[in-house]
Amino acid sequence: MKRIFLALCLMASVTASWGQAANLNLHDGLALQGYDPVSYFLQQKATKGRSELSYQHEGAIYHFASASNRNRFVQNPTAYLPQYGGWCAYAMGATGEKVEVDPETFKVTGGKLYLFYNRFFNNTLPKWNKDESSLKTKADRHWNDILLSKP
Repeated sequence: MKRIFLALCLMASVTASWGQAANLNLHDGLALQGYDPVSYFLQQKATKGRSELSYQHEGAIYHFASASNRNRFVQNPTAYLPQYGGWCAYAMGATGEKVEVDPETFKVTGGKLYLFYNRFFNNTLPKWNKDESSLKTKADRHWNDILLSKP
């Protein structure tokens, strides 16, 4: 009976991770297009991680530039996760849509990582900065709606 209970708990945990991963901006399971989430905070720059320094969290694979960055992430993953599942913060606030990002266009503020679309002469970071407070409130609400909806 105890084994059945443990197996059911494991299945529930895996299923929850899959459900969360469905809302993340992933490419073949890889988050942040392979950039190191910790480097945004410690080095204030986007740094490509290495596949041999990877860690899986909630159905997503993260790469790290150094073993120390990986260890920091393992100790407290939620401190380094990008907001809105790694989708464009501006688009999430403006329309509630999941829009791809340029992982090198980012902002760390209030201990949170925000990523932005930046292609074809359209950099959404300056637009975010012009109305950050309002857009953040809307983005938080839109993201909560996405998380509560069924995939």
